[in-house]
Amino acid sequence: MPRRAEPPARRATVRDVAARAGVSPGTVSKALNGTGQISRATRERILAAAQEVDFRPNALARSVFERRSYTVGLITTDSFERFSVPVMLGAEDALGAGRISVFMCDSRDDPIREKHYVDVLLGRRVDGFIVTGRIFNEREPLDVSPGVPVVYALTPSSDPGDCSIVVDDAAAGRVAGEHLIRLGRRRIGHITGSAWFDPARKRAAGLAEALGAAGLEVAGDPLYGDWTEAWGRQATHILLRSCPEVDAIYCGSDILARGVGDSLRELGRRVPEDVALIGTDNWEFIAGGARPPLTSVDLGLSTVGRLAARRLLEAIGGNSHAGKEYVPCRLVVRGSTDDLPHVSTGSAS
Repeated sequence: MPRRAEPPARRATVRDVAARAGVSPGTVSKALNGTGQISRATRERILAAAQEVDFRPNALARSVFERRSYTVGLITTDSFERFSVPVMLGAEDALGAGRISVFMCDSRDDPIREKHYVDVLLGRRVDGFIVTGRIFNEREPLDVSPGVPVVYALTPSSDPGDCSIVVDDAAAGRVAGEHLIRLGRRRIGHITGSAWFDPARKRAAGLAEALGAAGLEVAGDPLYGDWTEAWGRQATHILLRSCPEVDAIYCGSDILARGVGDSLRELGRRVPEDVALIGTDNWEFIAGGARPPLTSVDLGLSTVGRLAARRLLEAIGGNSHAGKEYVPCRLVVRGSTDDLPHVSTGSAS
């Protein structure tokens, strides 16, 4: 005779938790949602009771009750994902603790595509947006419905009333310059990317500030060009023709520094004995694989993501922020400047 199918186990409810903890269902709801004036002992008893009866909140009912979807949209323009992935991982670290899901959409620098994604996510009633990208210049504010909070990460909003979490590019140049000065380098050149890229100019200004404080100047003018190894190689030849006495070079990216290192070897210059070399980004794949390993400025991209997520959660809760907030950078020292690895922290401006 076939066995009768066992009826599915009944899902525990708020009333089950209340009965177990000896409180009212309303008190259970407040404890689980983190609201209301409840003593620590009562809250702990309720949480323990919820675990004992295997209570699992119904996400849909919770979202309807609290008028929240517990989802956020992350809009990126970084098709290569070189910069947006660390930001996204940092944001997920912060949001995951609150069991909030992230919808990531790549607009590929296309305004029409971006508007489509925004409309789709608004249709899903996301609680807010984080906007990021590989271009750190200011951008137009996201076109969203009134009252929907938006936080910008890496790529700041042109509206000073918006909340933007950005890296401290000027500090990156200062930290690199100060480290080279401590090593006794006095003829320091600078090779970087496009001059229209705001961080490139800020890093150059930070380097000049550090050198100026020591009574020094950048060797030659900062050399602006493409963010490529090819430009790093070409710029090295240009720099050494005009300033053959150069004993250190700070680069605006690790990719550039790899090209610089290639040309230095071709020209018979030893790194770091003859020329100390520093990059920017602390891209482990590049910096750790270089020979010698590359000293680099870490811009704190995952910290940018975590802080952006926290600011978004605060805005969703009614406590919004405005203006730019800078994340400190840190110098990761490797063999291209020093045989003894250590970390030096740069202060936010």
